[in-house]
Amino acid sequence: MSQYFDMGDETLWNPSNGASRMFRRQVAVFEGELALPSGIGPMENDECQIDPIAFETFVDALLAQHRRTSHAIVLALSEGFTATVLVLAERAGIRPDWAKLGATPDGPLEDVQVNALRGMSAPAEGAAWSVGLREKARELGRRMPR
Repeated sequence: MSQYFDMGDETLWNPSNGASRMFRRQVAVFEGELALPSGIGPMENDECQIDPIAFETFVDALLAQHRRTSHAIVLALSEGFTATVLVLAERAGIRPDWAKLGATPDGPLEDVQVNALRGMSAPAEGAAWSVGLREKARELGRRMPR
């Protein structure tokens, strides 16, 4: 059995029930963390509609949050979800502004890792911060059926 994540008439992802359930629970977590709706609607009759405008805003905020942190645990907990969202965004025609995101983060850094021996760590410089995330999204995209 599987479920469908659709934008209009186009299916962006057709995961198993278990993967869908876990993803939707993580959506709720990140909606709370970002204080933004994701645009990912409720699952009804094994189908879920994604609102393109709200989803694009959510994607931008999720990537900006990812950019502002250097906390190893926060990054480990959020990277898989963020990469999965990137696959959906790409399939929906949403193109993050990687150059803008790679610039020095606006505002205060969040969830900075503190090491007693080395002090605070900072997010990776420039475009380097996104390399692993984008590769993870490409890898997952090959395993995310439509």
